[in-house]
Parts: sequence; structure tokens; C-alpha cells
Amino acid sequence: MAQAGLFITFEGSEGCGKSTQIRRLSEFLRSLGREVVVLREPGATPIGESIRNLLQYDASASAMTPETELLLFAASRAQLVREVIRPTLARGAVILCDRFLDSTTVYQGVARALDADEVSRINDFAVGETLPNLTLLLDLDAAEGRRRAATRAATTKGPTDRMEQEQESFYEAVRQGYLKLAAKHSGRFAVVDASSDEVGVESAIRRVLRERFQIGGEGESYGIH
Repeated sequence: MAQAGLFITFEGSEGCGKSTQIRRLSEFLRSLGREVVVLREPGATPIGESIRNLLQYDASASAMTPETELLLFAASRAQLVREVIRPTLARGAVILCDRFLDSTTVYQGVARALDADEVSRINDFAVGETLPNLTLLLDLDAAEGRRRAATRAATTKGPTDRMEQEQESFYEAVRQGYLKLAAKHSGRFAVVDASSDEVGVESAIRRVLRERFQIGGEGESYGIH
């Protein structure tokens, strides 16, 4: 009997270490013989990557309204769900996605102060019934997240992400928004303290997988509970 697919998303403010932990978890799951597909939002499809560039780096984005930003994220997500996520889950693979609909709920609905009901309706339209089995929230102090993001940008010497230019009050609103969302949807979310070192955070994530899905321990299974 074919195994069921598993959809895991990573959320958190800038600098929380999502990319690092996605890489570590993907390596671990592949060592167990799983097929793992790593995605990012916005992006992961040709249409999505074009939208990502527009949102993050295009010079015209400085004039972008919050409503336009919301709809562009939703458009990228709608394409990703239908082009990649649903077919991948149907064949029993594990998806690790860097951000999903919860980012829109928090960044646009909370930090940008758009109407929560409107954001929810647009999210629902974009994803339909395709929701994560698990959302890992890497929680980190807003000031520390900004410091880490700045260090990363200086190291890579790449262009500055538009979101990384926001004020600390924006990041604090994002953090608090995520924590409230995690409390509301505690059955899907797991909050992980991201202030630890990489190995410590990885260990916490593996513990969640053992507890939720019996992955990585004795009697390992793909059962989704």
C-alpha cells in the first residue's frame, strides 16, 4: 500500500533559520529513504518565481499597496498548489515548504493590518482544501531575527529583500501574530524555540516528528494523526 504524502511548512520572521532547518530536515528524511521535495514561497514554479522577483527586488515594488502584495502572494500560492503540491502529495512524497498561507495571514493580515476576514477568504480561494499536516513555527526574538538577517545579507552580498527593510515594530507584530495563530491552530502548529544553535533546533524539530508522525524513531511510520 502506498504511503500517504506529508506536507510540512516552516514559518517564522526573518532570520529565524528556516532555510537551514529545511536543509537539515530534508537530509534526515532522505536518509530514511523518503522522497523529499523542497519548495519556497513565493516561488517554486516559473510563474511563482517571476512573482517572487517582483515582490522582493523589482524597483517598482516600492509603490506596491498591501492589497496588491496580498493578491500576488495568493496568485503564486494558487499556482504552486495545483502545479506542484497536489501532484507531489498524491505520489506519497514529503513536501518541506518555506512559508505557506500562514505567512500571508500574519504579514499581510496582521503586520499590514488588512482585514482578517478578507485575507482568510483569499487564502481559502488560493489553497482550497490543501493545508499542511504540520506547521513548524521557528520562534525568535524580533531584534535577534533582524540581527541574523542583516548578518546573512552582509555575508551573501545579495540584494536586500524588501521585507528585510521593514522597521523592528513590523517584525514584532509578525512575531506576535504568529504566536497567536499557533495558539489558535495548535493541532497543526508546533512552536520551536529558534534561539538555540542549529543542532538544538534540529533536535527539537525531530522530536516533533516523532511525536506527531512516528518518524525517526522505533516503529517509524507515515501515519498522519
